[in-house]
Amino acid sequence: MLTLSFEDGTIRIDGAHADSVSKPDLDLPSIDYDPRSEAFRAPAYRYSDLIGALDEQSVDYTSRLSIPSLDLSSTYELREYQEAALAAWRENNDRGVLELPTGSGKTVIGIGAIEALSVPTLVVVPTIDLLDQWRRELCEEFAVPVGQLGGGEQRIENVTVSTYDSAYLRADDIGDRFGLVIFDEVHHLGGEGYRDIARLLAAPARMGLTATFERPDDAHEVVAELIGECVYRLAVDDLAGEHLAPYDIKRLTVSLTADERERYEHAQETFTDYLKRSNLTLRQGSDYQKLVMRSGTDPRAREALLAKQRARDIMMNADGKVDELTTILDRHRDDRIIVFAASTEFVYRLAERFLIPAITHHTGTTERREILDRFRDGTYSRVVTANVLDEGVDVPDANVGVVLAGSGSQREFTQRLGRILRPKTDGERALLYEIVTEETAEERISRRRR
Repeated sequence: MLTLSFEDGTIRIDGAHADSVSKPDLDLPSIDYDPRSEAFRAPAYRYSDLIGALDEQSVDYTSRLSIPSLDLSSTYELREYQEAALAAWRENNDRGVLELPTGSGKTVIGIGAIEALSVPTLVVVPTIDLLDQWRRELCEEFAVPVGQLGGGEQRIENVTVSTYDSAYLRADDIGDRFGLVIFDEVHHLGGEGYRDIARLLAAPARMGLTATFERPDDAHEVVAELIGECVYRLAVDDLAGEHLAPYDIKRLTVSLTADERERYEHAQETFTDYLKRSNLTLRQGSDYQKLVMRSGTDPRAREALLAKQRARDIMMNADGKVDELTTILDRHRDDRIIVFAASTEFVYRLAERFLIPAITHHTGTTERREILDRFRDGTYSRVVTANVLDEGVDVPDANVGVVLAGSGSQREFTQRLGRILRPKTDGERALLYEIVTEETAEERISRRRR
């Protein structure tokens, strides 16, 4: 008879010996013998696989990881595509990632999973804003205390919401506490440290929620191993017009001024000349990291990097973009507008120029909530931000977005588009402007993100 227990982020298997026929002959290569405790061990996240292998091979065992049943019911009625997503996850043995656009109601699907399984559940989120949103929703839907790890609280209940940071710090303590774990914005789990959250939890049921699963560094493959593959995927266009607002994307180009062009070309030439002299090519991210490392000892490499940054600032923050934004704001004076810039400095420049509220990483939580509340009730009709509102914040309805600058990330572009796609009562179309500085590297960046 084998006995399974949780210890030090692993599943400890007692009752089997390395030198005897009672050693578990299981098709689970992650089982290792620990001579110090004279027991076999498996990573906590393989608990479900371990149980399945034991059952399949009719091995007698008892488990001390007992997961109680809860009485949980919700008033939410899932839309057809939400039901389909939940069904796909359940058919995959309650594991996997669901990829749906911003504004499609991923939280509702998560609540549906909690209700369906009715077991102790941990929800892991990247930001304090999402922590508050999830806890508020869970308190409204379920008649049980809701715990919180993060945001100044450290209280564990059968249903608990945690930030990624707090879950990482407490993973050893809560590893055997929950039967279901939901990772919101699950692409964050690909980070080196955050991966340990999923590794150290024994929860057999695992759900990942995201609008953009794949990562450019391929870390989504690690997420798939820890949570499950993407089992359901919908794009923006699959829902636009019925569950999300129909939309248009309008790409506008602006020119550099004569002075900006001269400074841009000079900076670009400084950068490219160094690459040629050093026989360097930048075909992938690791090549750029080599250049960064070289800049620590090579003054010319450092000057080249600084020149590249100057060129980027010129094209991203061109005066022509400010002029174009003036026209857009005047044209849409009766609309609710979110303006996305690339840098904090440019955000504040625009806020001062147009007298509109700004939200950056410097904006305190209380001030940010006040700005968004006033945007929601119509006191403010426009806000300007960098990347703070890309994800993890409940942004009120807007119907016009203006991307003045950004990275080449498809994730970033999709998230910014999603900020204006909540269904409109009158069925009006949302409109996203993308403003690009012509004859610069920004044209290539625009093509890459789209």
